[in-house]
Amino acid sequence: MQKNILIRSIAALSGIVMLASVTACGDNTASTTDSSSTDSASKTAPISGNFQGAGASSQQSAVEAWIAGFQGANPDAKIAYNPSGSGAGVQTFLTGATAWAGSDKALADDEVEQSKSVCADGTAFDVPVYVSPIAVIFNLKGVSDADKHINMDADTIAKIFDGKITKWNDPAIADQNKDLTLPDTAITVVHRSDKSGTTQNFVSYFKDQAPDSWTYDLSENWPNEVGQGAKGTSGVVSTVKQADGTIGYADFSQVGDLGTVAVKVGDSYNEISAEAGSKVIEDSKQDDTVKGDNRIVIKINHATEAKGAYPIVLVSYDIVCPAYKDTKQAEFAKAWLTYVTSDEGQKAAQDAAGTAPLPSSLKSEITKSIKAIKTR
Repeated sequence: MQKNILIRSIAALSGIVMLASVTACGDNTASTTDSSSTDSASKTAPISGNFQGAGASSQQSAVEAWIAGFQGANPDAKIAYNPSGSGAGVQTFLTGATAWAGSDKALADDEVEQSKSVCADGTAFDVPVYVSPIAVIFNLKGVSDADKHINMDADTIAKIFDGKITKWNDPAIADQNKDLTLPDTAITVVHRSDKSGTTQNFVSYFKDQAPDSWTYDLSENWPNEVGQGAKGTSGVVSTVKQADGTIGYADFSQVGDLGTVAVKVGDSYNEISAEAGSKVIEDSKQDDTVKGDNRIVIKINHATEAKGAYPIVLVSYDIVCPAYKDTKQAEFAKAWLTYVTSDEGQKAAQDAAGTAPLPSSLKSEITKSIKAIKTR
């Protein structure tokens, strides 16, 4: 009798142990499922080798942060980026000398065509990697050094950069800044001397919002002889800092302590910020006229009247091939873009450069384009 009771007790205890084991297995399965939904880059083998990129100087701070983050997970990957400017970076990429290009403008049709000779298959495509406002920067004694903004509408900014407004106390500026005492100081325009996507994004705002005051064709090259040129974003910032009365334009991430213009949107003047720039992109659509597969190009809505929006922005792109002649280059490009556009990568850029994260509405399409890169 006692023996039978003992046997039944052992059986019951075994059943409890087995049930606990099954439950534990179920927990492990759930945990595995959850982990599979994390960033796909974590499931790939570490990347190794030497990889080069070149292009937009506006991206420099963000790229440095991305390189640090990427190499943290891929210590055998050695990455270098030359901030030579968007135009130069794209041309270098089209020679096959770099794995990717950074650019503040989308590829032109002829550049897409040229990429056929570089890519192993198909044509190069552009993926947005961050959004950043373009600041109208200035150095004016008694104003910028007092941490004050100057209000301007599109027409006024366009006329300054075309040499039609030459004094800081011109009525066109003074009438929009009743609370400021503006000096009779000459305005010195500083613009990019190199081929630049930042330039094209900047003047495209004039083309859309002040067409009567800005009649030049859209280009990456500065179109007039007004003021003085400086190479790269850092060159413009450095030149503006050197003299009283200067005005220029630069990616917001590199503005430092220079004064910035609050731009008129609707009936208000909106100050620059990453958040204000992202509001414009949320109010913009993709450009469905571009040629080539896998391309995600944003048509910026400069006429936005969204509350708090800052309308002069650039969308910075990374340009890659859908297939590379070197498999290691393909593996790198896919892993690099996966990291750069991930939440972790976007946070790294935001912390380092003050950029706005990519709108969530673009994420699924960006992922689809990245997955198109062939690694085998």
